[in-house]
Amino acid sequence: MQKIVILFVLFGIFAFTTNYAYSQEASLATFQETAQVIVEKNRSQNVTASITLQTTSIQEIKIPSELETKIRENERITSVIITNQPNCILGVIDESCILINVKRDLSDKGIVEIQDSTKAVANLFIDEINQVFDTRAKFHSVFVHSDDEINRTLETSGVVSGRGTISAVYTMPMEDTQSMYEKISAILIAKEIRDSEGFYQTAKNLSSEDNAKVTFSLIPQNNNSLLQLKLSVDYPQAAENLTKINPLKYLGANELKKSQYFSSGFYPLNSIFQIVILSDENEIISDVNGVIVPSQIIDGEKIPTEINQKGWIFDPEEGERIQGKFIFGKDNSIYESDLIFSLKDKNSTVPPETTLDESLVILIIIIIGGIAAAIFFLKGYKK
Repeated sequence: MQKIVILFVLFGIFAFTTNYAYSQEASLATFQETAQVIVEKNRSQNVTASITLQTTSIQEIKIPSELETKIRENERITSVIITNQPNCILGVIDESCILINVKRDLSDKGIVEIQDSTKAVANLFIDEINQVFDTRAKFHSVFVHSDDEINRTLETSGVVSGRGTISAVYTMPMEDTQSMYEKISAILIAKEIRDSEGFYQTAKNLSSEDNAKVTFSLIPQNNNSLLQLKLSVDYPQAAENLTKINPLKYLGANELKKSQYFSSGFYPLNSIFQIVILSDENEIISDVNGVIVPSQIIDGEKIPTEINQKGWIFDPEEGERIQGKFIFGKDNSIYESDLIFSLKDKNSTVPPETTLDESLVILIIIIIGGIAAAIFFLKGYKK
């Protein structure tokens, strides 16, 4: 959670709105689009692809200001999640969920008091949430988290579960992802962004996949809220024996376009593709089709020194955890051929000359959507 706070402090210092372009110097916008592919060769053998649209501006993701303020100023609410992920909480089967996640009141004694207190807080908001999202969710249960299983399911960072967090769970009939994504997008995403295509259009196309799921998150911060709409698709067993990686295959596209929302200036940090590979073996990147951009080490992390050029930054590029980020530079699109690379057993390959830090790869797993990417590149931008 501290990482998220640091991010938005940095945004407050460095960000510009998309209505303002400062020549062709690099600028930052509040709106960010991130594509991500996670290849789990070490555990589930699944590949998971996702598109996340996020902002801190209620003009870009349109939550009524009264509701956003009311949620943010309630000291006990840590997040509001709307999802059609299956089994969103223990005991929920084949229903969509609204989770209002609440900090425990330490004065509550015993499970009954905890449940009653949590339900009382959540009930202050559920009617307005139902109204905004055109839903009719009904109270199901209060769930006290004892581990981070829900974080792993929804790819969050401690704001959904973990000790001290309780979820008031409201359920509604399961809705298919394509119609749910279109409805939520029409309600929330500013028309200017929807009309600008980009990652939004890729996510919309991907929403028709069989294993596609949608999650909306509102996470209160000090002076604003992080608002995210995420479309994810799970490909069971797709990572098994995978050696040649074609990332855009899992996004159902051969081209990934930046949003035209950024056409008023140069916003190299606001559209990012990233990949994470988890393996039981020591593997190494090889046969990279695209360009690997020049970089330097800043605060222990590899940062591009040339943001005008599109290409890869792999950090680390070998081991049991590999992470890559692809920047667009001044281009508006990246193509299938730009992103293809191979994995080889490190023991059969000459090791690279440099030693790479593996710390940042963990962020991409534990932090929602594209936050890690923004932190990563903000460091280089600040320097």
